Amino acid sequence: MRILITGGCGFIGSAVVRHLVRHTTHEILNVDALTYAASIKATEDAADSGRYRLEVANITDRQAMDRVFEQFAPDAVMHLAAESHVDRSIDGPGTFVSTNIVGTYTLLEAARQWWAQQDEGRRKAFRFHHISTDEVFGALETGDPPFNEHTPYDPRSPYSASKASSDHLVRAWYHTYGLPTFVTNTTNNYGPWHFPEKLIPLVTINAIEGRELPVYGSGQNVRDWLFVEDHAEALVRAVERGQPGETYAIGARQPRTNMQVVEAICTILDELRPDLAGPHARLIRHVHDRPGHDFRYEIDPTHAEQALDWRAKHDFEHGIRRTVQWYLDNRAWWEGIRAARYDGKRLGQAGDKMGTAA
Repeated sequence: MRILITGGCGFIGSAVVRHLVRHTTHEILNVDALTYAASIKATEDAADSGRYRLEVANITDRQAMDRVFEQFAPDAVMHLAAESHVDRSIDGPGTFVSTNIVGTYTLLEAARQWWAQQDEGRRKAFRFHHISTDEVFGALETGDPPFNEHTPYDPRSPYSASKASSDHLVRAWYHTYGLPTFVTNTTNNYGPWHFPEKLIPLVTINAIEGRELPVYGSGQNVRDWLFVEDHAEALVRAVERGQPGETYAIGARQPRTNMQVVEAICTILDELRPDLAGPHARLIRHVHDRPGHDFRYEIDPTHAEQALDWRAKHDFEHGIRRTVQWYLDNRAWWEGIRAARYDGKRLGQAGDKMGTAA
């Protein structure tokens, strides 16, 4: 199979590329604009496989997308390219509208034009797999059942609203034009190569450096955590087996409060890299909450597990230990990012009506 991946130098995209190279014989074309969170290094092993190529292009560029489809002639698209950080969407929503909505529309139209020119067998076999988030469903309260494929949409942030819009576009192109699309929605991912603006890498790196560990509000907000390598395996199963018009909710049944996550990181570092100044938990600081901070996300992955013959292999305890160890072992990678692209300062306060600083 010839698979066109968008955003394959991003956190989840690069995990998919690595999984494809290590565990399949598929050919891969990675289309990536190489924005701030991209890492070519995360896919450098794939470059030696002979089945992988990187095309530097933006999914909002229709001419470039037309050229990519004509030259590569994919059997499937795995669309992962997206702006994904909620805090950045609060500070600058326009980029999220451009990439996540206009970019998805542009890619769909390029795919539809190319697909319509193929013979019947190839049109029937083609798949457009759109990778999305559980944040499109809004927030759960304590006692609410987890999200599933039938949960109504209720996005609360510029990021989740842009992803909800792209989900709807993908489904509309299936129902209106017959393009064989489907959607996967997932929970919070974590693991190696995660850009250090998100909770787990930020806290891990800050703790290694002896910096304060910021926790929004009370720290009782709940997220359902999925190790990125497990997610990559599920996504490859989906592109190989997914059916047009379907939705697959992918998760690991591993909900934790933000405080539980931060405390777990501190405990692991106390063991692996003791600090003479004392336990790493001494660095925890509760800061002013994120504007519109959703209380809880959690997914019921039963349908995806059955349809894709897949289950997450890592529980949170094993996954977080592997992740912390990776950041200890790969200091040069994140130190370069700290120096040149993101120094760890807080983002996402532009939407705070009171203007209160952390």
